[in-house]
Amino acid sequence: MSQRTYGGWRRKRSIGLMGLGFASTMTLLGSLVVLMIVAFIDQTIAAYLVPPLVVAFALALIPVQGGSLLSFLLTRIKWWWATVRGRTRYRAGVLVEHPRAFQLPGVLAPVTLLSAEDGRGGRFGIAWNRRLGHMTATILVSSNSVWLAEDGDVDTWVANWHNWLAGFGYMPWVQWITVTVESSPDPGSTLRDQVSAEIDPNSPEAARKIMGDLVALAPAVSAQVETRVAITFDPRRFPTSPKNRLEAAVEVGNFLNQVESGLGSCGVSVIGRATPEQLVTIVRNAYDPARRGSVSQALAAKDVVTKDWSDATPVGAETMHDHYVHDSGMSVAWIWQQAPRTHVTSTVLSQLLAPTRWTKRTTLLFRPWPAASAARALETQNSAAQYKSELALRVRHRVSARDSQDLAYARQAAREETMGAGLVQMSLYASVTVEDPDELDRAVSHTESAAETSRIRLRRAWGSQDVAFATTLPLGVCPPYLIQRNMS
Repeated sequence: MSQRTYGGWRRKRSIGLMGLGFASTMTLLGSLVVLMIVAFIDQTIAAYLVPPLVVAFALALIPVQGGSLLSFLLTRIKWWWATVRGRTRYRAGVLVEHPRAFQLPGVLAPVTLLSAEDGRGGRFGIAWNRRLGHMTATILVSSNSVWLAEDGDVDTWVANWHNWLAGFGYMPWVQWITVTVESSPDPGSTLRDQVSAEIDPNSPEAARKIMGDLVALAPAVSAQVETRVAITFDPRRFPTSPKNRLEAAVEVGNFLNQVESGLGSCGVSVIGRATPEQLVTIVRNAYDPARRGSVSQALAAKDVVTKDWSDATPVGAETMHDHYVHDSGMSVAWIWQQAPRTHVTSTVLSQLLAPTRWTKRTTLLFRPWPAASAARALETQNSAAQYKSELALRVRHRVSARDSQDLAYARQAAREETMGAGLVQMSLYASVTVEDPDELDRAVSHTESAAETSRIRLRRAWGSQDVAFATTLPLGVCPPYLIQRNMS
């Protein structure tokens, strides 16, 4: 029986030459026209213009680390300047008076934690970005296995997931959605703590000894896997125009009710909304993986002041060009460089998401495209793909298989949109964290190998390790300059 496949991901393209965008292509052609006019008037002046133009074109066309040589050099210069000014290092003080002394480092500095009622007698946490005004709520889910499910059920889950995402095209107040799968090694303390909590102290001593022996004989190492769906709202675009944070939080809760009802049919079971304590635990464990078990126990044993990030803030963090050092961990983060160019299966990400001996987070980031402009955007993409094919046919007298497949995907997306399908832009981020620096190279190699097995090309977030690391946390970070614009 053949394996079930679905439509593929397609990278957004523009009408440009040699991989350049439309604006860069027009600049290139304009420079050549100017050079020809100058050469016609005075060839001596044209001779002086040729070397700088050649250097400029080389900087724009030579690929380096997933981008152009020009972008690479600019990144290195910005990195050097940030290092000189001390902006790549974070240290928390023990004796401080500044009210923001315990804020999170880097791009997470404007984020603080709010607590809101969920209307069911409980509370959930909201990550509020004080600078942008965005509010991010997190839904904890448990994914169903596709290995044991019937093909018809998997097809239904995929279709419902797409419909769920497409619905955000009619919600301009939803900025983006992230789905994160985090796996971390568990030294066995979880099983021991759960069993200890359930044992009746008045039970027979022999029974307690048997349970203790069973726990001791259980595998010493297992893995914890958590799946989170974080939705970032822009309260300024709500239909009701909330006047303060309280009204905005109420609207967030109302829209979360709609979101949760739709998620239930997408192959996941909704566990509930992340509480403020759970958000603090997630962030703290990410920065300090060595204290994962003790942090969870400490936060469960006390009431967390939901307006204070002091429990989540790392003691220290330093951003390197190719990795990120923080408290007891060292992390490397990647960005989606290229999606599989073929039709994908329901298990396309299984290797990348599989638990390992290191803490790993994989985040899919979706930005819904407004439904009103989806048709126009797809028509533009269809025209760009057709132009690429026509240009290749006229210049090289043949069309490559890659260009033909890209044109087929563009036409397929346009046809599906006319049948009611939605349009989203998406990207993928991954990070792996080790406690022993000697294990870093092995963890990096294993993660990149898993991505290659899924035919996914990852590239390191050179010079932006802290930003990509923060994107895998449920705090509403979406770096627009790092997004690989793939359309689905």
